[in-house]
Amino acid sequence: MSDTASDLRRFRVRALHDDIHHGRVVSEPSFEAAAIAFVEHMPMPADAGPAISVVVHDIHTGHEHRFRIDIGTGEPVSGPAPNK
Repeated sequence: MSDTASDLRRFRVRALHDDIHHGRVVSEPSFEAAAIAFVEHMPMPADAGPAISVVVHDIHTGHEHRFRIDIGTGEPVSGPAPNK
């Protein structure tokens, strides 16, 4: 990986369907990378569909983005994640 420590940002990421206390902090260079890193290490519920929605919150700036990630490929799905 070519990212240096100075390129990494801290994000709090959680699945949209989970309680906010079930999120975790990840260090990644972008919102998208944080969403994918979270899903790659998240146990999937038995009733999970083909994609999961996640909320990514930048700890430093407070900005937040929502993504839908394809469980099979680990790639973002086009279109906005639903609001909850």
